[in-house]
Amino acid sequence: MTGQLTVSNRQKRVPVDLSELEAAYEKLRLGVFANLAAAPPPHLKKRAITALAGRGSFSVALVSNKQIKALNKDWMGKDKPTDVLSFPLDLDPPPPGVPWEVGEIIVSVERAAEQAEELGHSFKREMAFLFVHGMLHVLGFDHMEPAEEKEMFRRQKQILDKAGFRR
Repeated sequence: MTGQLTVSNRQKRVPVDLSELEAAYEKLRLGVFANLAAAPPPHLKKRAITALAGRGSFSVALVSNKQIKALNKDWMGKDKPTDVLSFPLDLDPPPPGVPWEVGEIIVSVERAAEQAEELGHSFKREMAFLFVHGMLHVLGFDHMEPAEEKEMFRRQKQILDKAGFRR
């Protein structure tokens, strides 16, 4: 079995070219694993990174602000829309032949459009950033402490720049 990425558009407010977005996300998925393989973080061994890249499946749901607000309230206790939510499922591989669902990333397309305008860059760049940010969270990265934030944001920038999504 090979790793896969599934993207589903569950919102109707912001037009999205799903095939273009899927291609960009697959390129970024590979970029995340190339970045991790080049400099493995302490919590992931190189062998685990190779296994995740080869067998791990990720899903991305594109939602509205209303949808993500409900999820944010239910899961994070915050009654407001956010840009991205990540739900890690399992970093440990199951036996060969068994599907390996690593995690799910929920992106508010409305919030992405708002943030792209606020930050003065393209919608495509913001959608790419939110995917990479969410994927790194699924893979065990966080930004609660200054050192963690520095590491996560450094990797995000490297991955996005290499894939052509510069600010």
